[in-house]
Amino acid sequence: MATLIAPTDHSPQEDAEALRKAVKGWGTNEKGIIAILAHRNAYQRQQIREAYHQLYQEDLLKRLESELSGHFEKAVYRWILEPADREAVLCNVALKKHKNVDYNVIVEIASVHSPEELLVVRRAYHSRYKASLEEDVAAYTSGHLRQLLVGLVSSFRYGGDEINAKMAQSEAEILHDAIKNNKANYEEAIRILTTRSKTQLVATFNRYRDLHGTSITKKLLDEASDDFSKALHTAIRCINDPHKYYEKALRNGIKRIGSDHEDAVTRVVVTRTERDLKDIKELYYKRNSVHLEHAIAKEYSGCESSRGDAAGKALYVGDLNNHVRG
Repeated sequence: MATLIAPTDHSPQEDAEALRKAVKGWGTNEKGIIAILAHRNAYQRQQIREAYHQLYQEDLLKRLESELSGHFEKAVYRWILEPADREAVLCNVALKKHKNVDYNVIVEIASVHSPEELLVVRRAYHSRYKASLEEDVAAYTSGHLRQLLVGLVSSFRYGGDEINAKMAQSEAEILHDAIKNNKANYEEAIRILTTRSKTQLVATFNRYRDLHGTSITKKLLDEASDDFSKALHTAIRCINDPHKYYEKALRNGIKRIGSDHEDAVTRVVVTRTERDLKDIKELYYKRNSVHLEHAIAKEYSGCESSRGDAAGKALYVGDLNNHVRG
């Protein structure tokens, strides 16, 4: 369930004028930016961007980029983009990180979206970067990890609810062999994860638990050591229960665990607010006995010396707290 409750009577022109005032002159009125943008849905944000360009002959996004910094700039930039364009940007940033490819973001986007949604993201990537997502994934990875990632981003899964119990049994065993580091079965594991419907895969994961007395994700955590196994773990978690995956991503991000903790909170809040953030918030509270907005406010309270980080915290909390009570 989405959490964003946008006004029905907003004026794109008035919003554009208010944003112009917020970025014009000495200093930037970050609270004014939050008051508008954190309360507009994707369609309304595009209307504001168009109105701003018509009124001032400049791109609102570029103007905000030049005026803002830190987590706040990153959150605002991604929030204003259309959803598919945002996902394309996230993929590109993940691929071209200075040290290592952040394959978890690629796996997340490819595994959580429906086939139709993923196709739209691939088209947006092609339009923005003049290259296919598959092409760039292949260029920045290698070996079995490359095969898995390319297979995931190019997949167009069947979306039906039918389950083949016999197939679930046999493929649960194939995955078990792959987890035991039997590289001869890696390609079969890739075939299963990138071609089967999500319903069939969930049945396979459940059958794995029945056969081996533990979840496939726990087994991967116990035995995974290479990037391929870790990416396989992420794909299975995203397919099996995306809400649990996002809850843990938020928890780790807030606790600053993992290589991408700085981006995790921004990514999850921005990408899920108009989709299922309410469900993720409820799960977060059940797991941690604290409301997500309170956890974010507490963790980022130490960032007040940086205007960008402080405003980033305000955007998160404003997004979570001011309009998610529906």
